[in-house]
Amino acid sequence: MGTDTGLTRGYVLRRLAQAVGVLWAAQLATFLILNLLPGDPVSTMAAGGLQTGQVSPDRLAQLRAQYGFDRPLLVQYGDYLGHAVRGEFGDSVASGRPVSSIIAAALPSTLGLTATAMALAVLVGGGLALAATYTDRRWLRQLLLSLPAAGISLPTFWTGLMLVQLLSFRIRLFPAFGNHGLRGLVLPALTLAVPAAALIAQVLARSLLSELDEPYVTTARAKGARRRRVHLRHALRNAAIPALTVVGLLVGQTLSGAVVVETVFSRDGLGRVTSAAVAAQDIPVVQGVVVVVASVFVLVSLAVDLLYPLLDRRIVLGAQARFA
Repeated sequence: MGTDTGLTRGYVLRRLAQAVGVLWAAQLATFLILNLLPGDPVSTMAAGGLQTGQVSPDRLAQLRAQYGFDRPLLVQYGDYLGHAVRGEFGDSVASGRPVSSIIAAALPSTLGLTATAMALAVLVGGGLALAATYTDRRWLRQLLLSLPAAGISLPTFWTGLMLVQLLSFRIRLFPAFGNHGLRGLVLPALTLAVPAAALIAQVLARSLLSELDEPYVTTARAKGARRRRVHLRHALRNAAIPALTVVGLLVGQTLSGAVVVETVFSRDGLGRVTSAAVAAQDIPVVQGVVVVVASVFVLVSLAVDLLYPLLDRRIVLGAQARFA
């Protein structure tokens, strides 16, 4: 028991260290890209919304000192990192409001959309994979297995347009634009869920078919285990690991897609905040959004990594052997 606890603790600590490293790399890359682009950051921000009209050289120098761009890049980064660790990203160039408060006001809507889309994707994708691999009818299995490929091939913008045309303009079940409670969440969530559900179904179905051919499944059947128990208790447990990996990756992809979908459906959230910040060349807001989105992705990936040992103990043992 003590050895198992030590292995698990070592596995968790390594995953935590990796998560911190990935988040720091994303934060550093964002800082360098936005600060090493050709041109003067203050002139760029002034042109995008910091000032109206012509800005004099003296005023640019004053703004450069105000925002700290007159200091060495290494000093700028140290100051930025210290504030970012505390959740402080400075003030918006366009509005003058703290970036952290702008993101805090917009983040719940985006996270709600992402969570709803992923819940739909897991339910639909997982259900489709289970149904396709459980049925005895060959024609039905082939039909169900062909659906994920079709879903992946559909462009997201086309899916959104078709959903709006059918469920909003023609049937008038859901509003096409804006924030209107749960009803306003349906169409953008479905738009994001379709490709994610298709990918989950494709990976899980392929993994299930592979696991059902393994010797332990044959042994379980020979011992008299019912087909449903073999399918759901034995095969699904091992087949879920690749699908879980895909779900972790899809969370980041869906969160990024939510930023675009919010703009298309005119929903309040990080999408509109990002669009306005890019249009105004509001560098502090852009930096803050990138770091927050990267943090969500890292946390989800960490949670997926910590779930692996619950499904297959061999993952911890394999990780220990690699680092031994």
